[in-house]
Amino acid sequence: MSVTPSRGLYLYLKTVETALHDEIVTNDEATILHVLANALGVSPGDTAECLSIARGDIKNPFDEISEDYSGHHLGDVTTYQSALIAALDDEIISEDEWSMLDVLRKIIGLQSDQHAMIEESIRSMSEIDDNGNRRIHRLNRFNTVCPFN
Repeated sequence: MSVTPSRGLYLYLKTVETALHDEIVTNDEATILHVLANALGVSPGDTAECLSIARGDIKNPFDEISEDYSGHHLGDVTTYQSALIAALDDEIISEDEWSMLDVLRKIIGLQSDQHAMIEESIRSMSEIDDNGNRRIHRLNRFNTVCPFN
């Protein structure tokens, strides 16, 4: 079985490659990958195949095409926000998680004003959310570890 190249699959695969940089996918990274798979419409079968592609076990279908799937597209901000909230809600935030999010925002070309709107939304939700204070503390940590450039 071979995956069919698409923008969602491209973003997911690039994030998987980041998660596998240290050859281990932690539970926290798996949570973000699950959120991304759902948001990007990547099927469970394709997620398994992406792991094999990222490990180099099977050929990367994006190596044979000329289409560029990077850059900003409709829905990217919502996808990034979902992944960021999933990371902020984890019990432990690893540097690997931050790296995955940083790679995702660079691949999709997230703009500083979009990032600011996401932050504002997360901060405003904190007042009505049981996890709000913890989420804000982790958001501040994320901005320290991976400042928006």
